[in-house]
Amino acid sequence: MAGAPNSPDMSMGAGKPCIAILGGSFDPVHNGHIALGEYFVDLLAPDELRIIPTGNPWQKHGLQATPQQRVEMVRRAFSRQSVPVRIDQQEIVRASVTYTIDTLQSLRRELGPEVSIVFLMGADQLQHLNTWQGWRELFDHAHLCAASRPGFGMEPANVPNEVMQEFSLRAASPAQIRNTPYGLTYLASNLAVDISATEIREILHNGARPDALVPSGVLDYIEQHHLYKS
Repeated sequence: MAGAPNSPDMSMGAGKPCIAILGGSFDPVHNGHIALGEYFVDLLAPDELRIIPTGNPWQKHGLQATPQQRVEMVRRAFSRQSVPVRIDQQEIVRASVTYTIDTLQSLRRELGPEVSIVFLMGADQLQHLNTWQGWRELFDHAHLCAASRPGFGMEPANVPNEVMQEFSLRAASPAQIRNTPYGLTYLASNLAVDISATEIREILHNGARPDALVPSGVLDYIEQHHLYKS
């Protein structure tokens, strides 16, 4: 656990525990992941930011860093947050293919029926949400909050109609999300961060340092372990 505890924003009427969930392959973790987490930490004042590195993601193949290397990179990247940070390795230890719905069901069983669980995603994930296993069931276990980035607009032309309908019907304020367990949505259009892990791996493969894209501690770890060189 990293960072100092953060008192919930009483102006939002925060009474129930709130856990923000940030998942990803983190191959490698980069400043876009950090910006997404910090944006919603500022917005929702959760009691914990839980980072969940993927294990065997069904829509991605050929992760280059090992699970423990990705965990260590995440630990370094999120070592200075304003809320407690927990790195949850449940997807890594899971033997089967990783589906988000399984993770959220597991979190709900662990945390109980009253805790507000908020699943964070970028707009690029939102654009393909309807291809996820049991995507409509996600709302039975968590809130879904998405933030845009350049090139990934959240207009109807860029997001599947069925996804936009669900997000429109469930749209809520940060205070409502903070104080109810699940089922609501929030779209943030003012987080302009355009970073991709693919781009970073290519830069590293070419022998350059993506200093503006990756936290220094993570970049040091990548170089020490000669990651993404081939």
